[in-house]
Amino acid sequence: MKNRISLRDIYRPDAKYLRFLTVLLTYGISYGLYRGIQDNYLAELVHITNFERGVVEFFRELPGVLIVFLFAVMYRLSENRVFKIGVFLMAAGLIGFLFAGTGKFMVVLLMVAYSFGEHIVLPLRSTITLHLAKKEKGGAALGLTGALDHAGRITGFVLVTVLFLIFSRFGFRRNDLLPFKVLFGISAAFMIVAFLFAVPMEESRNKSPRRRFYFAKKFSTFYMLEVFYGARKQIFLTFAPYVIILQYGADASLISLLMAAAAGFSIIFNPLIGKLIDAVGYKIVMVSDTLILVVVCFFYGFAHRLFSPNIALMVVCANYILDAIISLASMATSIYVQDIASSQEEVTATLSTGISVNHVISIFIALMGGWIWKVTGVEVLFSLSAGLGLLNSIYAATIKKPVR
Repeated sequence: MKNRISLRDIYRPDAKYLRFLTVLLTYGISYGLYRGIQDNYLAELVHITNFERGVVEFFRELPGVLIVFLFAVMYRLSENRVFKIGVFLMAAGLIGFLFAGTGKFMVVLLMVAYSFGEHIVLPLRSTITLHLAKKEKGGAALGLTGALDHAGRITGFVLVTVLFLIFSRFGFRRNDLLPFKVLFGISAAFMIVAFLFAVPMEESRNKSPRRRFYFAKKFSTFYMLEVFYGARKQIFLTFAPYVIILQYGADASLISLLMAAAAGFSIIFNPLIGKLIDAVGYKIVMVSDTLILVVVCFFYGFAHRLFSPNIALMVVCANYILDAIISLASMATSIYVQDIASSQEEVTATLSTGISVNHVISIFIALMGGWIWKVTGVEVLFSLSAGLGLLNSIYAATIKKPVR
C-alpha cells in the first residue's frame, strides 16, 4: 500500500480540486454523447460528403485560431470565470441542436458556437490543473484529470451505443432524426450540470494574467511542434471516423462503441503516460509517439488494399484505438512549456498561443485533406500524415533540457 498515490499527494493542500474534477466528469459525459453521434449525424442526416467534411471542419476550427483574441478581450476575468463561460457556450450550442433542422448552414453555425466553448475550456483545463497540482506532480495531475475526462466520455459513448440499439428495436432506422435529437438533449442536460457545478468554483484572488499572443525565442521549438501536431491531429480527428463510416459503412452505434473502447484504453494509459513523462522526460515521449504514428497512418491508408473488407475494418478500428493512446502524449508539451517558463502567466499565455498556432495550420489541413481524399484517395492523405509525423519526431529530438 506504500506505493498508492492519493489525490492529496498530487494536489496542493490548499487547492479546492474536487469541484473541478466533478465538472470534468460531467463535461466528459456530455462530450461523449455529442462526439459519439457527430460524424454519423453529418454523414447520414446532413449528407456531408468527404470533401465537404473538410469545409465543415475549417469553420469548426476557426474558434481555435481566434481564441487568443477572445482571451485578450476577457483578460480582466479570472481563469475560472473564463472557464465557466466556455462551458456555458458548449451547453448553448447543444441546446441549439434540439431545435435546429438538418440544414447545413444552421448545423455548421451551432458547431462553431459549441467549438468556441470547447476551445476556451481546452487550454484552461490544463492550466487550472497545473495550478492546482504540486510543482513536481504536473504530469500525474494532467494524467489523472485526463483519465477522469475519459471516464465521462466512455459513459457518453456507451449511452449512445445502448440507446441506438434500443431505438433499432423500436423500428427506428439509422438515418431517422428523432434518436439524434434525444441524444443531443441528454448531452445538453449533462453540460448544464457541468456548468452548475462550475459556477461555485472558487475565483482566483489575484488578477488574471493577460492572455495574448505570446512569442518568445525560448518557446520557438514548442510553436513549431504545435504546427506539426495541429496538422496530424486534424487529419485523424476529421477524416479517421469518416473513413470508417463512408468506406466501411459503420453506423453510430459502432462508432460510439469504438470511441468508448478508445477512451477506455485512454483511462488506463493516461496516468501511465503522465507518470512516464515525469520519469523519462517529455522529449523521449514526444519523439516516440510520432514514430508509432507512422504505423497507424500506413494501415489507415492501405488496410483496404491489404485485407478483406471485414479484416480491414478490424484493422482500422484497432488503428483508431492505438491513435487515441498515442495522442495522449501531447500532454508532454504542456510539461515542456511549464519546465522552461518563468511564471504561471507565461505558461498560460504560451499554451493559449500554441493552440492558436496549431489551429492556423489545422483549418488549412482540413480544407486540403478533404480535397486530397476526393482527388487522390485516402492512401495519399494518410501518407502525408505519416510524413508530418516523421518531421515532428525529428524536430522534437532537437529539444534541449533547460539548465537550472
